[in-house]
Amino acid sequence: MRPLPVSCARGTAGSNTAADHIEVLTRAPQQLPPGAVNPGTLVRTDSAGATHAFTDAVCARKLSFSVGLDLTEPVREAILSVPESAWVAALDSKGGERDGAWVAELTLDLTATGWPPGTRAICRRERPHPGAQLSFSDAEGYRFQVFATNQQGGRIARLEQIHRSRAAIEDSIRCAKASGLRNLPFRAYVHNAAWLELVLLGCDLVAFMKTLLLEGELATLEPKRLCYRLLCVAGRIVSHARYLTLRLPRGWPWADGLIGAFARLHVLPLPAG
Repeated sequence: MRPLPVSCARGTAGSNTAADHIEVLTRAPQQLPPGAVNPGTLVRTDSAGATHAFTDAVCARKLSFSVGLDLTEPVREAILSVPESAWVAALDSKGGERDGAWVAELTLDLTATGWPPGTRAICRRERPHPGAQLSFSDAEGYRFQVFATNQQGGRIARLEQIHRSRAAIEDSIRCAKASGLRNLPFRAYVHNAAWLELVLLGCDLVAFMKTLLLEGELATLEPKRLCYRLLCVAGRIVSHARYLTLRLPRGWPWADGLIGAFARLHVLPLPAG
């Protein structure tokens, strides 16, 4: 999101600094079209956002939250007390049952410990991939993850699937680093702030291009590969009879994708006014 809060932009924010999270929550809707944020819109974070002040701020805006929850001792006890019959199959990203993963709702009274009314805790347990290291507190070879949410409904596997899809945020951060955010080139803070804005502007343009103009594999590529396949191709612009023609290398495998992108660009509706 941009612009970032000052403390976040300078890299001095703590992992559970509710004031910074609330400021980002306030500024985030400014990037969205009018009416895009409705009552019940879901706000997702990892455990860094699991603070009473932040979740209270979410509820005050009549939004829903889904935040990672640390495995404290009461949470671990609640996990171990879940009967085997209460675990249901987790869902994969396409909505099918995921092998080796289950979810269950924990019997924790989170409201009594200061969380907003209606907050519930949902746990995911899974068999770790071969070679993964378990922590000392993992039980019976399972790995556990818990999140707190004020969403209602009995399809807890669906709620867990929605919470887990926030991992796409990490992909966006990685793409931003590959687009110039890995190293800030200046010594002065104000110059780096301008660099940050330019990088984020480029990320926005790439995201819109992939969404509106590209199809198939090209629409899923990250910046580095997209650059080599589409953005940095050597071509020639030829002028003849008052027409401009782009000539691409013979046999270039992504020529059709670029031609299709230009065709879709020409038929996009112009903004009002």
